[in-house]
Amino acid sequence: MCDPKTLIDQSKYPVLESGPARDTIVEHVRASLAEDGCAVLKGFITPDGVQTLLAQAEGVSDKGFKSTARTNVYFTKDDPSLPSDDPRRQFYDRSNYFIPADNFATGSPLRDLYTLPALSKFVQDCLQEENFFPYADPLADVIINAADAGNGFPWHFDTNNFTVTLAIQNAEHGGEFEYAPNIRKGSENFEEVTKVLSGTSDQIRTLVLEPGDLQLFRGRYSLHRVAPLAGTIPRYVAIFSYVEEPDMVATPERCKQLYGRCLPVHYERAGQRADTFLD
Repeated sequence: MCDPKTLIDQSKYPVLESGPARDTIVEHVRASLAEDGCAVLKGFITPDGVQTLLAQAEGVSDKGFKSTARTNVYFTKDDPSLPSDDPRRQFYDRSNYFIPADNFATGSPLRDLYTLPALSKFVQDCLQEENFFPYADPLADVIINAADAGNGFPWHFDTNNFTVTLAIQNAEHGGEFEYAPNIRKGSENFEEVTKVLSGTSDQIRTLVLEPGDLQLFRGRYSLHRVAPLAGTIPRYVAIFSYVEEPDMVATPERCKQLYGRCLPVHYERAGQRADTFLD
């Protein structure tokens, strides 16, 4: 068991204790989020910390659940009443490979980092979210998104207010994070969305996230994607999930879609009997 505080490069990011240095970092992150909805803390995790997290990811990489689907950028169903070139009618292949949270037990590096109170408070202060709670879902509170050659995540808007991710390992090629900042703020802006999808937009920014980088991103209004991957090295990104209400868990349908299974708590919260479903 390691102290999760030692995973963070506290010489560069003294964010676990109050003080002027922490305040300066928080203000910098807030300014970045206000500008374009994205903030990256480069090298937030030390090189040794990255290796610790990578070893944990590789140790459970066979526990991931792979799923594929065709989705539009809004995760909505096709609407034949719309013109054929409307962005709501453009569908793309999407592949998920999530390693569920119950593979990261208490006492393991990734979970202890996620449950570190001072880190959660720092993230909350950066995001300026009044209602901010750890996700109570035992399959989804802290997970790893794994992807290999041919995978990626096509253009989309998030349905949640923000995401908190930690890069652990890059693929051999590809996997850049691309986003069009705030093109959805004020209106749906279908014209600019269409430009992004057709490759003609001048609004796209590209980030190469390196292992150890912590990213805070408001993707509800910024169209974004992970570019397709190539090579033999898988990409690992940890996702720390926080929600607006305490004790929240996903629906059984959502759990099965993302993780291939459910736990009794998912059925209980949904008012369903687990023995009436086949996992």
